[in-house]
Amino acid sequence: MKSREQEYRELFMAEALEAYDAMSQHMSVLEKRPGDEGALNEVFRLLHNLKANARAMGHDAIGEVAHRMETIFGQIRSKERPFAGSMVPVLFSGIDVLGGMIRAVGANQELTENLPLIENLDRVIEGEEPVLLDDDESGSEEDATRKLELSDLVYIPIKKLDHLLNLVGELIIDRDRVLTLAQEIGDTTLQTVTAHLSRLADDLQYSVMDARLVGVGTLFNKFPRVVRDVATAEQKQVELTISGQDIQIDRNILQIITDSLLHLVRNAIGHGLETPEERVKAGKPEIGQLVLSAQTDRDNVLIRISDDGRGVDVERVRRKAVDRGLLTREAAARLNETEVHNLLFEAGFSTAEQVTEISGRGVGLDVVKLAIDSLGGQLRVDSKLGQGTTFTLVLPTSIAVKGALLFELDGHPYALPLMHTDSVVSLAPEKLHVVGGTLLAKVLTENIPVVRLADLLADNDDALLPANRAALTGAQDIIITNYNGRKLGLIVDRFLRQQDIVIKPVSQPLDMIDLFGGVTLLGSGQVCLVLDVPAITRLFLSRRP
Repeated sequence: MKSREQEYRELFMAEALEAYDAMSQHMSVLEKRPGDEGALNEVFRLLHNLKANARAMGHDAIGEVAHRMETIFGQIRSKERPFAGSMVPVLFSGIDVLGGMIRAVGANQELTENLPLIENLDRVIEGEEPVLLDDDESGSEEDATRKLELSDLVYIPIKKLDHLLNLVGELIIDRDRVLTLAQEIGDTTLQTVTAHLSRLADDLQYSVMDARLVGVGTLFNKFPRVVRDVATAEQKQVELTISGQDIQIDRNILQIITDSLLHLVRNAIGHGLETPEERVKAGKPEIGQLVLSAQTDRDNVLIRISDDGRGVDVERVRRKAVDRGLLTREAAARLNETEVHNLLFEAGFSTAEQVTEISGRGVGLDVVKLAIDSLGGQLRVDSKLGQGTTFTLVLPTSIAVKGALLFELDGHPYALPLMHTDSVVSLAPEKLHVVGGTLLAKVLTENIPVVRLADLLADNDDALLPANRAALTGAQDIIITNYNGRKLGLIVDRFLRQQDIVIKPVSQPLDMIDLFGGVTLLGSGQVCLVLDVPAITRLFLSRRP
C-alpha cells in the first residue's frame, strides 16, 4: 500500500509534468506571437501554481526558479517589457531547467539550485542584459534528440468512477446470490470457485472505493480565504487552525458536505465568536480561535468545527423554542442540555437578533442536518457557555457500500445501517417497565424508550398507545439505535447477521414512505428494505404519549 507521502509526490509529479508540457507549448506560441495575451496569462498561471505546489511539497529549488519566471511574466503582462530579445532564450532555458527538476523529483534525486540560471533571471527582472549560457542555445543536438515523457497518472471524471462503482455494486449482489446457491447445492468445486470470486469481488470493490478517496484537505484548504472574508464582514478577528488534511474520504461525500461545512464555519464566526471588544471584557484574547479538523474513528470520518466563543446559551434557546411555539414552557424546562442543543437543528430555528448576510435568514442548521442525514451520518454539538462550541460531523468513508445489521420482522428481512446502531440486546419482558405510557428498558445505566417496530410501522396513530408489556412473551431481541444523541430500542422478531450491503434507491410507490432509506438485494434473492433511523426516531417522537 502506498504511503501518503508517495501519493502526494505522484500527484505533484502528474500536475507538474502537465504544467511543464503546457508551458512549453505556450512558449512556442509566444515566440511566434509575443503579444498573445491568452498564452501569456496561461504561462503566468501555470508558473504561479507550480511555485505554490513545489513550496508546499518542500521542493524549494523548483519554487525559486518558478517564482522568478512568474515575476518576469508578470512584467510582460503589465506591458513593462516585451517578450523579445535576450530574455527569450533565458526563459526557454528556465522551462527546460524546471522540467529537469520535476523529473528529478520523480526519480527521488536530490535537487540543487541552478545558480547561473537564477542569476540570469534576476538580471532580467532588474532590466539588465543576461549572460548567454550554454541549458540558452536553442536548436542544439541535445534539444533535437530530447525524449518525450508521459505522466504515470491519469485524470478520470468522477462520473466514470460513479458508473464503475454502480457496476461493482451489482457484481457484489450477484456474488452473494452465487455464494448462497453454491452452499445450497453443496458442490465443493463450485464452492472453491465462488470463494475465489468472492475475494476478487472484494478486491475490486475496495480498489474502486479507494480510487474515489480524496484528502479532506482539498476542501479544508479553501477555508482560510472564507474565514478572512467572513471575519472582515463581521468585524471580528479570527485565527483559523486546520488539521487532518490527509484524512481520506469519498469524494462524493466531500461534495455533499461542502455547503454544510461552509455554513457551520460562517455560523461559528457570526454566532459563536465575539467581537474583539466583547472578548476583552470576557477576559479573552482579542483574536478568536477557529479550528477545522478531521480524524478517523473506526469506519467513520469525524470532521469538527470548534470555536472558543460565547457558547450556546441554553436558557436563551429554551425561551426561543417557547416563543416560536415549538414547545410549551413546561416541556422546555424538562429538557436536558443535549436535548436543548438538538433544538438548534429544528427548521427555521435561529437565535440571531439581526438578519445579516452571514446568519439569521432562517436557513440554518436544519439544512445542514438534512444533508448529513442523507449520507447516513450524524451531527453532534457540544458547547459550554462562555467557552465555545464544537460541531462534529460523523460521516461514513463511502456511501456506496455500508455495514448493516440484518434482522427479521413478520417473516421479511430488513436492514439497519451500523452507523446508527448503538448495540443489540435480548431482554426478558420483566426487564422492561412502563413509565408515563412509554415502555422503557434499562441498558447498563440508561433507561431507553423501547417500541415494537411492527407497531411503529403500522399505519395507525394509536398503535403505540398504551404501551403493553403483557403482550410480550419470551426474550425480546432489541436493536438500540442512536440518532442525534437520542437512543431508541426497536423490538424485532430475530437478529439475522451483520454484513456489507449495496444500497439502491427505493422505487415507486415505496419512495413515498420516508421510513425507508433504500433497498438492497440479499444473496437469497430477497429484496430487503433499509430502515431510515432518523425518520423512525422522528415518527416515534411524534407518536409517543
